[in-house]
Amino acid sequence: MKIGMTIWGNRISPVFDSAQTILLATVKNGEIVSEAKEFIPGNIPTNLAKMLVAKEIDTLICGAISEQPARIIESAGITLISFVTGNAEKLLHAYARGGSVERFLMPGCGSNCREKKRTGQQPQATQSPDNLVRSISEQRYVGKQR
Repeated sequence: MKIGMTIWGNRISPVFDSAQTILLATVKNGEIVSEAKEFIPGNIPTNLAKMLVAKEIDTLICGAISEQPARIIESAGITLISFVTGNAEKLLHAYARGGSVERFLMPGCGSNCREKKRTGQQPQATQSPDNLVRSISEQRYVGKQR
């Protein structure tokens, strides 16, 4: 299993949309076998989604996330664990071993945090969200065919 986690220093980055670094980890049999940190190219959520697909990431762990990038990531077939906070290594080890991440939920976030509807205007994209999701999903499918 490959995990991506947006980080800031040694902690989960509080807001996905402005994260600049991602921790990439490979987990086998509950143990972390490799870790690497990478700079996130640009500050556009679609760039990160494309990077996650290209690296065959199965799960993304992050702090708060806006509705549009969350939808794009989930539509690309990536499991999204959002609205968590705390020490990145502790959360990664707990998740790798199959443990609960409930204790890492952001303050004030019950289990419904990820279900809340966000309001406000969405930024205009050069591509419709449906076409963008389709494009990213196709890249993931083609990548697995190799």
